[in-house]
Amino acid sequence: MKKNRGWLILLLALVCIAGAGFFGIRIVQGTTGNAKYEKESIDLGLDLAGGVSITYEVVGDVPTQTQLSDTIYKLQKRVESSSDGSITEPEVYQEGNKRINVDIPGATDEIFKTLQKPGKLEFRDPDGKVVFTGEDIKDAQPATGTDSQTGTKNSVVELTMTKAAKVKFAEYTQAHIGEVLAIYYNDEAISKPTIQSAITGGTAQITGMKDFEEAKGLASNIRIGTLDLELKQIQAKEVSAKLGATALETSLLAAGIGVLLVVLFMLIMYRIPGLASGMALMIYTGLTLIAIKAFGITLTLPGIAGVILSIGMAVDANVIIFARIREEISSGKTVQSAMKIGFEKATSAIVDGNVTTFIAAVVLGVLGSGPVKGFAYTLGIGIVISMFTAMVITRFILKAFYAVGIQDAKFYGKLDERKPIDFVGKKAIFITIAVLVIASGLVALGIHGKNGSALNYSLEFMGGTTTNVTFKDNLSTEDLEKKVVPVVAKIAGNKDVQTQKIKNSNEVVIKTSFLSDDKRKELEDKLGSDFGIDKKITFESISSTVSSETRMDAVKAVLISLVFMLLYIWFRFKDIRFSASAVIALVHDVLIVLGFYAIARIGVGGTFIACMLTIVGYCINATIVVFDRIREHLGGSTIHDPQKIKEIVN
Repeated sequence: MKKNRGWLILLLALVCIAGAGFFGIRIVQGTTGNAKYEKESIDLGLDLAGGVSITYEVVGDVPTQTQLSDTIYKLQKRVESSSDGSITEPEVYQEGNKRINVDIPGATDEIFKTLQKPGKLEFRDPDGKVVFTGEDIKDAQPATGTDSQTGTKNSVVELTMTKAAKVKFAEYTQAHIGEVLAIYYNDEAISKPTIQSAITGGTAQITGMKDFEEAKGLASNIRIGTLDLELKQIQAKEVSAKLGATALETSLLAAGIGVLLVVLFMLIMYRIPGLASGMALMIYTGLTLIAIKAFGITLTLPGIAGVILSIGMAVDANVIIFARIREEISSGKTVQSAMKIGFEKATSAIVDGNVTTFIAAVVLGVLGSGPVKGFAYTLGIGIVISMFTAMVITRFILKAFYAVGIQDAKFYGKLDERKPIDFVGKKAIFITIAVLVIASGLVALGIHGKNGSALNYSLEFMGGTTTNVTFKDNLSTEDLEKKVVPVVAKIAGNKDVQTQKIKNSNEVVIKTSFLSDDKRKELEDKLGSDFGIDKKITFESISSTVSSETRMDAVKAVLISLVFMLLYIWFRFKDIRFSASAVIALVHDVLIVLGFYAIARIGVGGTFIACMLTIVGYCINATIVVFDRIREHLGGSTIHDPQKIKEIVN
């Protein structure tokens, strides 16, 4: 690379940093409440920004618990796939024995339309006989189609049938071509399409829409119409963030400090390559914020965990590259040659590590729900951007520094000679320590399990009691955290307390672990005496906001993603021992963290899922980096000499 081109690339990199910083700061300012940049803000979840809480009541008799659970799960799925295309992380939970609450972050008009009248969907023939129900429909989306005869564009609704209903639709439509198959929603006809041809592929189109808005409305009703119960909306109110006013600011501050410390560390450890890495990381951070905004992702704490994991992987990629460059310089190569070889040798480890984690992100995004889905979206976006910045941007910046005259090897570092640690020789010690640590965690899980709960599950997993209080004064979120929460926590017996203000009122919703009648009376008296409350305080039992179905979705998604990741490792390394070792390492890491949660009794809530997923991601990535070096030293051959294998592994 010529000197002039080197200066041009460095100038371009600085412009990119400035641009990414400019838009990134605007996005952050808009997200943290600066009205001037409101349009640039990222949509935030209930934990960071609050949203709208809608309460439904079941029409008719008290339903069974199974009916309520099924309806809650399906309602959550419908909100997550809202017709306006936004990605939300709603909380849907039971209140009492006939009510369902739906808490939606940053609710839009489209979501309100979708949820306005959730109920029963039926497909009826001209005689009024029910032929199909909402249970037979997997998805419905508005689209723009082309008339096969005239070639004109028109609005349609695209239906996707469930696997079980595919054959039924094919048989029925084949026998009733030319007949009407009316769609009824809560016994009201909302569309009367005519069967044009046999529907054999599991998908169909409903035509005849006057515009795209009508298609969106029909698709919304069809999607929401798979519920087991008919619901009526009894109230809707805006609520504040669950984690308090400072949660977002402190999270962003922590992230900012973390990134700056990483840049400083890279500068100290790797000098000029570290500077190149820091510049690339600044561009990466800005691009990630822009991408999250562009894709309309609702950001929650689990989503932030996904961003942090991808930042870690971006830095890991640079560390792998720079370590390789140091090795080549230490072996006598010129700096220019060392950079070329370093990037080439690091590519396989970086690609394998990122592809493996990206596979997990895709599976979690498709099969997961709630916090798992939010984590997966931000992680997937972050991985794509991090690979680009590590393999392309860092490379060009590093070459540019060399081209402008910074060519002395001392600026790029040199690998110090050191004797390898005999890890394999000390395996008995390490395995013994690991077994003891894991065993202590399992014992703690068993003991606590006998006494009630193996882990210290929070409100999200266990449910509890919601207390509605109307204070005389309009308390701020800071006042609630400092004055009200300690009082409630003392009576409830734990610190797992959430408060949400109702907009334009003095009403506050307080969520705690389950309170007995005596505890409810004690809390009512205490709030009345301390805050002079004269309006009636109401209590209601609520179910967990992370339903058992959501938890099962998370477990299934994680297990399936692990299978795909390990199959990829097996495919790439051509040896089952690598996959088996990765499984053992992964189980080891997960069990140790799980045991720590059991022993320390740290609250296990929605962020726990993101925590475990982050650990899984780091474990797999780090394992692949080690495996890549072992594969390189094996040179594609099968070595049977135990001593040689021991040396390579060490």
